[in-house]
Amino acid sequence: MSFFGAGSSTTAGTSTTAPVEKDVEVADPPTDSISSLSFSPQAEYLAVASWDQSVRIYEVGPQGQTQGKAMYQHQGPVLDVCWNNDGTKIFSGGADNAGRMFDVTTGQATQVAQHDAPVKVVGWVNTPQAGILATGSWDKTIKYWDLRTPNPVATVTLPERCYTFDIQFPLMVVGTAERRIQIYNLSNPTTVYKELLSPLKWQTRVVSCITASEKSGFAVGSVEGRVAVHYVEDKDAANNFSFRCHRRDSTPNSKDQSQIFAVNSMAFHPVHGTLATCGSDGTMHFWDIEARTRLKSFDPAPGPISTGGFNRNGTLFAYAISYDWSKGHSGMTPGHPNKLMLHPCKEEEVRKRSRK
Repeated sequence: MSFFGAGSSTTAGTSTTAPVEKDVEVADPPTDSISSLSFSPQAEYLAVASWDQSVRIYEVGPQGQTQGKAMYQHQGPVLDVCWNNDGTKIFSGGADNAGRMFDVTTGQATQVAQHDAPVKVVGWVNTPQAGILATGSWDKTIKYWDLRTPNPVATVTLPERCYTFDIQFPLMVVGTAERRIQIYNLSNPTTVYKELLSPLKWQTRVVSCITASEKSGFAVGSVEGRVAVHYVEDKDAANNFSFRCHRRDSTPNSKDQSQIFAVNSMAFHPVHGTLATCGSDGTMHFWDIEARTRLKSFDPAPGPISTGGFNRNGTLFAYAISYDWSKGHSGMTPGHPNKLMLHPCKEEEVRKRSRK
């Protein structure tokens, strides 16, 4: 277990009871681009994956103050991070082709998964029997791992490289290269339930499963500043739609010459089911997808927002102002901002609009 920034923390104010109003900068952020972050489902801990080959774990206090608690390493850039459901273990995947597990109770990190190419995404499958780790790789496979055995319990061959997936048991939605979308019912995890081309015309960047809804579905975000909301069952297809976001007019009042930015990250609110999007334009937005309206926009960043996510009860939204690698190695210029921020969510920002 490696501690960092001992005693170092940030806070939004000196009062111990006043609510946090402003976004809070997290102390001791990673030293390179931040690729992924994930809050514990059981406590106020935040795990953060970085291109500096580390995963850092922060404790978040009631006033937004933060303190680094632990850190463990990969042997290459870390591309994704998640928790298991009881908050005792953290999983990460990286460019070292490995999936690793950090045991919060013992402070020990071990390798638990192996691929033939970088592990782009990791996810915890909370099955009724025992939890399973899913890892998606650029080697065009998803592997399922029972942590009690060294080899995968199952392997699924994908049509292309895995760019993203999201799990809302029993639903898993996978986005690959060439705009392929595969939908799985994890009660039968090796068989594709449905397959389709992305409703969007450009490369898939991120998918996120819809929460707090009677209808099973997902959102997909692309590199061309657009999000599509798509429902799994044919009977709900009339509710499918797409919308533009993360675009700027290149000149005032010139709607047909907008600058277009990638949708880097999406997250559904755990209580209200509203959607947060983060983009390469340095903005983030909260949306009510049922009312098809934007609830709130923020323009906090001088550079891309690479990732973001809600805590377990949706009162905090963490986001990273960090290079998103959309312009390759040449875009990683010296002095690029690299910050980890906490936004206290107001109810009116994340609650669905009342229906008349």
